[in-house]
Amino acid sequence: MAYSKGLVYLAGPAYISEEAHALEVIAGRLIRKGWEVYIPATQGLEPHFLALAAAPPDGGLQRFREVLEKAAFAMEIFQVVERCDALVFNMNGRVPDEGGVFKTAVAFAAGKPLILYKRDHRSKLHGNDNAMIPGLSYSFSNVRKAKKIPGKLEQALRKSEGFAGRPYAGDAVPPFVRHITDQGRQVWEVLQRFVERAGAREPSALEALYEELSRIFA
Repeated sequence: MAYSKGLVYLAGPAYISEEAHALEVIAGRLIRKGWEVYIPATQGLEPHFLALAAAPPDGGLQRFREVLEKAAFAMEIFQVVERCDALVFNMNGRVPDEGGVFKTAVAFAAGKPLILYKRDHRSKLHGNDNAMIPGLSYSFSNVRKAKKIPGKLEQALRKSEGFAGRPYAGDAVPPFVRHITDQGRQVWEVLQRFVERAGAREPSALEALYEELSRIFA
């Protein structure tokens, strides 16, 4: 197995094909430079929400909606706080993706090296983002060219190593956050077993997945 520089959480919108393609381009550049990449839109729970989204409002699957929302939240907290080593946020769009902003803020609080990528100048503040967002980059700056992301991420990693430890690690993780992270780890383990099964996309298999996730939050 080739040496890995670490696992990068790739945040950003992926609701339409153009957005998904943008994440794939960034992921490809990182992978070629030796990083592993986690994209929630393809590797998380999002693909398995489709059956629920297509189900009728009064259908039987709707009883799992709250459980799946809790499971998705917990698993992404686990990914950012514990599993991933760094984060890259694709901020392109009329406004930055709200989920991506939240995950980037979590990564910032967890002391993870992170990169903000933005080449779109649309904004409500005369072309500038709210200072609370660029401040998450530690340097109040964005990377404007995708090809520079791997190099900038390595710089951020070296810079983060100059700080003593990480605030969200081991016993320093607040009890409630640790509880959510533990739930997220369980969700991730359940999902990994699920995707390895034959016929995993069949409605009966999806319902079995939802049932298993329900037990984590019972």
